[in-house]
Amino acid sequence: MSSDLKHLWENMDNIQPHLDHAIELAIAYIPQLLLALLTLIVGLWIISHVLSLFRTRLAKRFDPTLSQFVLSLGSVILKALLLVSVASMIGIETTSFIAVLGAVGLAIGLALQGNLSNFASGVIILIFKPFRVGDVIEGAGHSGVIKEIQIFTTVMTTFDNRRVIIPNSSLVTDPIVNINAEPTRRVDFKFGISYDDDIPLTKQQLTKLIEADERILKDPAPVVVLSELGDSSVNFTVRVWVNTADYWGVYFSMMEDVKLTFDAMDISIPYPQRDVHIYQKQSAA
Repeated sequence: MSSDLKHLWENMDNIQPHLDHAIELAIAYIPQLLLALLTLIVGLWIISHVLSLFRTRLAKRFDPTLSQFVLSLGSVILKALLLVSVASMIGIETTSFIAVLGAVGLAIGLALQGNLSNFASGVIILIFKPFRVGDVIEGAGHSGVIKEIQIFTTVMTTFDNRRVIIPNSSLVTDPIVNINAEPTRRVDFKFGISYDDDIPLTKQQLTKLIEADERILKDPAPVVVLSELGDSSVNFTVRVWVNTADYWGVYFSMMEDVKLTFDAMDISIPYPQRDVHIYQKQSAA
């Protein structure tokens, strides 16, 4: 035992310089480490409160999807800047690190060029709102009800219940028809009757059908006019205004009611027809 203690004591002369150097490093770097740790904690606290403040304001002005994406992007950027600042405080060289990050970001941007176009288009859709969730639109060769507006794509359900996922760039670059953006729509009809039928009676019956349907608006006033003398029919144009949600209901019921009414009043809806005259040439006696 005594020999071990003697051996340890002899080695203290070799260990002591290393201990002294370690103590010097600790004295030199511990304040920087503590300051960096304090900066990190305070910085994260400030970022959290700043994002909470912006979350409330963004939620009032923008779509929830866009608000969440902006907050997430802002959180990543602010935390990255905070970490770079903390690293520089403890003596880590950050210039090369930032250059590498820039090069990686550029490479990723070039590889995801199409997705970045969809992202920019998604931001435009969410800010300017050419359509909203629940709207019926025609765009990018499809028509249906908008179910979701995401950052890169828009999800649509067609009228036969198929789900279509459309890149946002297609909806921004192509024309969009927002069918129910306005509260009211005009429904146009065209009905043909025979040249032998009673024109005033027909107009009277069409007007009665319009007045009987409470879904048809009084203002703007409905229009019932004789618009065309066709090849085989006298054509009436009927134009009525309805609430957008009632468009197809009014259209289908009016078509059925007109046919039943015309049948009951002996007003014919003629088929396309053509008169053919045959002349027989008499031979010479």
